[in-house]
Amino acid sequence: MKLSTKGRYGLRAFIDLAVCAESQPVSLTSIAQRQEISVSYLEQLMAKLKKAGLVKSVRGVNGGYSIARPAGEISVGDVLRALEGDLTPVECAGIDNHTSSHCSSSSQCVSKIVWKRINDSINDTVDSINIGELVKESREIQ
Repeated sequence: MKLSTKGRYGLRAFIDLAVCAESQPVSLTSIAQRQEISVSYLEQLMAKLKKAGLVKSVRGVNGGYSIARPAGEISVGDVLRALEGDLTPVECAGIDNHTSSHCSSSSQCVSKIVWKRINDSINDTVDSINIGELVKESREIQ
């Protein structure tokens, strides 16, 4: 599975936001400078994150963005799904039954076991890492 720039840049921007927005909202310009992402692209990413309820915006002179819940309550999976949609690598990976309208051979296909395990592993991994852990790691690196 390969994440698009939405997922990669969006996760970086979200972690930056979580690190920097503890006391007051952070401007997209400051995130853009630190992460070397264009402001217009960040606006698109933040719109998706806001729609998913992961960030909130504040208007005005001291406005900007902040995360909507404590960092420890938000998983990497929450962020990636808000930006990328479903993380399933192939269509049949998310199907638990033995019949699928997507594939005519699904009733005899054993390779779907591989795709399901990969899918489960991806989801378990991204859901087990919370943003709070990454904020802590970021602070230790700096």
